Amino acid sequence: MDQFKIQIFAVIHQIPHGKVATYGQIAKMAGYPGYARHVGKALGNLPLGSTLPWFRVINSKGEISLKGDDFLRQKSLLTEEGVVFSVKGKISLRQFGWQP
Repeated sequence: MDQFKIQIFAVIHQIPHGKVATYGQIAKMAGYPGYARHVGKALGNLPLGSTLPWFRVINSKGEISLKGDDFLRQKSLLTEEGVVFSVKGKISLRQFGWQP
């Protein structure tokens, strides 16, 4: 695994239960500011059965970027952890955003 993924996954692993972080926040914390899109690509290639809490990573608007069944799976996992969505489908980064 390359150094980028190692560092990205190490940061994502630290996101606490019931909290979310943005792709850009993860990239910056891992030492790769400006690489938010690459964080998404790395998460899209996780091996089946990975225990990394990938679902705690959302976009900077407080929304899930995935579509279809993947969207529903991510929303369900976040809801199980107590993360609340607005009527418009947004998560309050002020309330649920991870502040390490």
